[in-house]
Amino acid sequence: MTAALVLRAVDGPAVVEDVELNPVGPAQVRVRLAAAGVCHSDLSLANGTLRQPFPVVLGHEGAGVVVEVGPDVSDVSVGDHVVLNWSPPCRSCWFCDAGEPYLCAHADDARGVPFARAADGAAVYAGLGTGAFATETVVGANACIPVPADIPLAEAALLGCAVLTGVGAILNSARVRAGESVAVIGLGGVGLAALQGARIAGASTIIAVDASPAKEELALSLGATHFRTPGPSLAKEIRALTSGRGADHAVECVGRAATIRAAWSVTRRGGRATVLGLGSTTDEVTFSALEVAYFARTLTGCMYGSTDPAVDVPVLLSHYRSGALNLSALVTDHVALDEVNAAFERMRNGVGARTLIHF
Repeated sequence: MTAALVLRAVDGPAVVEDVELNPVGPAQVRVRLAAAGVCHSDLSLANGTLRQPFPVVLGHEGAGVVVEVGPDVSDVSVGDHVVLNWSPPCRSCWFCDAGEPYLCAHADDARGVPFARAADGAAVYAGLGTGAFATETVVGANACIPVPADIPLAEAALLGCAVLTGVGAILNSARVRAGESVAVIGLGGVGLAALQGARIAGASTIIAVDASPAKEELALSLGATHFRTPGPSLAKEIRALTSGRGADHAVECVGRAATIRAAWSVTRRGGRATVLGLGSTTDEVTFSALEVAYFARTLTGCMYGSTDPAVDVPVLLSHYRSGALNLSALVTDHVALDEVNAAFERMRNGVGARTLIHF
C-alpha cells in the first residue's frame, strides 16, 4: 500500500489514505517520491477551476527514484533519479510535430484513467496524470526526466513545474533580451523563478510586483531591481522606472483578470505581456477597441513555459550548477504530507512562495 493525499470532492479536505497503485504497465514506471512542491494548479484542481475526476491524488511537481519499470521501457532504469513531467508529449501529434510539445494533444490523457484504488474500493485518479502527493506513483515512462544523481531531489522537484514555467516563459515565450525591462506580477514559486529567468536573460530593469511587502527582500535577492505593490498607480510607477515608456515585458503569474489587465497596462507600446496564471472561466478581461491597435502590444498565453522538459531541464541544471539559478530560495515552507491543507490556506492568503513536501 502507498500513503497518498486523497481529495474526494471539490473543496473537500485532502486526507492521507492508503491506496493500492495499479500494476506497472508495459510503458510505465513506478517512482518513489522524495519531494513534491505544492503548486497553485493543485489548488485549482481542488477547488474545481481545473477539471479532474474524483477521488484524486493531487500533486504534479515531484522528483524521486525509479523503483520498477515496464517491459517496454528503455529510456529509464531502476535506480534512476527523475523529475516528473505532468505534460508528457506524445511526440507524434500535430502540435508535437509543429515543435510545440507543451501543447501536445495527448499530454493530459493519463489524468482521465484511474491509477490506484482506495481501501474502500473506489477508483482513484492521479492529479494532472502524476499523483505526486504520495510516497509512490505510477506514470508513463515519457513522464520521467532523468537527472544526475548528485542533484538534490528536493530541489530537483521544483524543476517539474515552477522553474520550467517561470524561467521558460522568460527565455522561450517572451524571449527577453539583454538590456530589456521586465515586470513580474505575482511572486509565488513561478513568479520568483521568472525573476531569476529575467536576470539570466540579462534584463537591465526587473520589477517585482506582489501584494505582500514581505516578499520584497527575497525578490531583490533573486534578481529584482525594484519592488512594487499593485494599485491604481502601478502603471505610472513602472513607467517612471522605464524612461516613461512602460516595461518591454510583463509576466503575469496570478491568473486573475485584474492582474492580467495590470500586466497589459504596465507594458510599453509594442511590448509583450505574457500570462502564466491559470484563472477561472468566469473571470473576464476587457479591453477597449481603440487600445488594442493603438498600443500595438502583444498579449499571449504561455503553457508550461513553452518548454520541452527533456531539452530544457538540462539547460536549467546548467544554470543551477553555475549558481545562476537558486532553487532552494524558492521554498519558504517545508512540510509533511498531512500538512498540505495548511499550505493551500497560505496560498489562498498569498503568504510565502513554494511549499515543499518531504517524504
